[in-house]
Amino acid sequence: MIHVIGIGCHPGQLTAEAREVLAACDYVIAADKGSAEDGDDPLLALRRAICAEAGIPLVAVPDPSRDRDDPADYDAAVLDWHDARAAAYRAVIEQRPGTVGFLVWGDPAFYDSTIRVVDRLGMAYDVVPGISALSLLAARHRVVLHEVGRPVLVTTGRRLADEVAAGHDNLVVMLDGSLRASGLDGDWDIWWGANLGSAHEELVAGRLGDVVERIGAARARAKERDGWVMDTYLLRRGNSQS
Repeated sequence: MIHVIGIGCHPGQLTAEAREVLAACDYVIAADKGSAEDGDDPLLALRRAICAEAGIPLVAVPDPSRDRDDPADYDAAVLDWHDARAAAYRAVIEQRPGTVGFLVWGDPAFYDSTIRVVDRLGMAYDVVPGISALSLLAARHRVVLHEVGRPVLVTTGRRLADEVAAGHDNLVVMLDGSLRASGLDGDWDIWWGANLGSAHEELVAGRLGDVVERIGAARARAKERDGWVMDTYLLRRGNSQS
């Protein structure tokens, strides 16, 4: 049996359900994304701390390499990466039977590959939701992500320009380390956050053109303090309906 467990954006955000399910695991598998250049993986260290507190062993698996330079066939590159991850996890499970946990940062429903990878293993599994970065972003800025009677589109930085060209004017953007919103034309408001839920979370809000430099500085501070950056933001065209 496999449990895919959303752990929120900070160890203090584990829900009671997540703690209960984690306690039922014999061990946890976690990808190790560290490298010789960058050193240890800080997010792996946080997972280790969670497991240590629960008294659950953690098995670190070197994460297979992936082409992150926006390859021509992006979908195929991601599928190959998922296959390689599944093969690495299967090798551990075959050698170490028992109930396995996977700890997913935030919530497994949003731009995370764990469910797709675990599904490839052909084992029974369930999913425990976690507090997502989307929820934290809205809470920290005290905003509603969608306007009255209107939708919000959740997308990635890689697709942002295409989504704006298609007419979307109220978007939550994830996985955008380059802040591609800064290249947009027009009048936009932004509510941005990095490392939400951590002791060093960073928040910036305002007219996009006025706060781009502040966001860059805040992102650098988060990287220096925590050794990692995960940011997301709400982007809304200034003349859209409120």
